[in-house]
Amino acid sequence: VQLQASGGGLVQAGGSLRLSCAASGFTLDYYNIGWFRQAPGKEREGVSYISMRGASTYYSDSVKGRFTLSTDKVKNTVYLQMNSLKHEDTAVYYCAASDRTFYGSDYEEPQRYEYWGQGTLVTVSS
Repeated sequence: VQLQASGGGLVQAGGSLRLSCAASGFTLDYYNIGWFRQAPGKEREGVSYISMRGASTYYSDSVKGRFTLSTDKVKNTVYLQMNSLKHEDTAVYYCAASDRTFYGSDYEEPQRYEYWGQGTLVTVSS
């Protein structure tokens, strides 16, 4: 079971990036998928989440209206489209997966996820 996050880079404020989270060894559609980010000196925070089979999605207040999740079942990949990027979006972004049943706000908790990608760095210049 592996997750491969990619798509990070350097972008100016107001620009866009699309992150990818490709899975191998399992079918993403049967897992809860979360995107987290961690800025230097800060705790890892939840950014966005999609439940098994895409039944529900969640966006943190800080990215709502700017970030959008999508899935490609054929490619077994989840995407995070990030628009109107701000300097404060600068962080290492991680995707994570869990086949456990989530309750309440479990999706916000990094410890609820068993599988993690390696992270991809997003740098937004102001």
